[in-house]
Amino acid sequence: CTTRPPSRCMAALKLLGGRVVQVDESSSSVKKGETLEDTVAVMAGYADVVVLRHPEPGAVSRAAQHCRKPLINAGDGVGEHPTQALLDVFTIREEIGTVNGLTITMVGDLKHGRTVHSLARLLTHYNVQLQYVSPAGLGMPLHVVQYVAGKGISQQEYPTLEEVLPDTDVLYMTRIQRERFPSQEEYDKACGQYVVTPQLLTKAKRKMVVMHPLPRVFEISVELDSDPRAAYFRQAECGLYVRMALLAMVLGRA
Repeated sequence: CTTRPPSRCMAALKLLGGRVVQVDESSSSVKKGETLEDTVAVMAGYADVVVLRHPEPGAVSRAAQHCRKPLINAGDGVGEHPTQALLDVFTIREEIGTVNGLTITMVGDLKHGRTVHSLARLLTHYNVQLQYVSPAGLGMPLHVVQYVAGKGISQQEYPTLEEVLPDTDVLYMTRIQRERFPSQEEYDKACGQYVVTPQLLTKAKRKMVVMHPLPRVFEISVELDSDPRAAYFRQAECGLYVRMALLAMVLGRA
């Protein structure tokens, strides 16, 4: 397990009895000019599985063509985060019992949020309705919308959270990232639009669940943590089990 794996992958592998060889840009030959393809090809000789997180969209797909061992995408910039999508669907099943028939609302920076890109794609395997709520200019990318539409899944964009909350079964919050805004004032305005509080959830279903890929900033009040509908910490724990299962599967030990 190598190439800057997140702590969750490291924990999963260690619980399976494995060891981690961690590599990042500062400690590898990348700083000497080595390409990603060469780095992955070399590290594949040192490990049984490669877990790669990279800031460039599409980098993991490119690296996979040069990797002789199983390669897991742990996030590629603003592109995709497939392991997060797997644990998200698993969490929904654990919390509600099924995914089919649900209305799932995704909120926040949907343009740059790789977690929602992968989740929307994965949810096309189920009978769901998708709702998107985001600040102006940060909506779900067209290529994701077109992919979802091509699978016959109902999807709709809304300007406010209050408008969609009563019909929502799964509220999937995401962090609005400061670096995407030209000024602090515009960032603060966008953040203030979507904050989940106990008062807001009085308008929601009693059995709705609130999820978040974490870390959160201001978008979910800490006062909500004791609400049974707050599933984000249970979601993080589910991520450990899903990553353990994924690692065991690709290593032929499942």
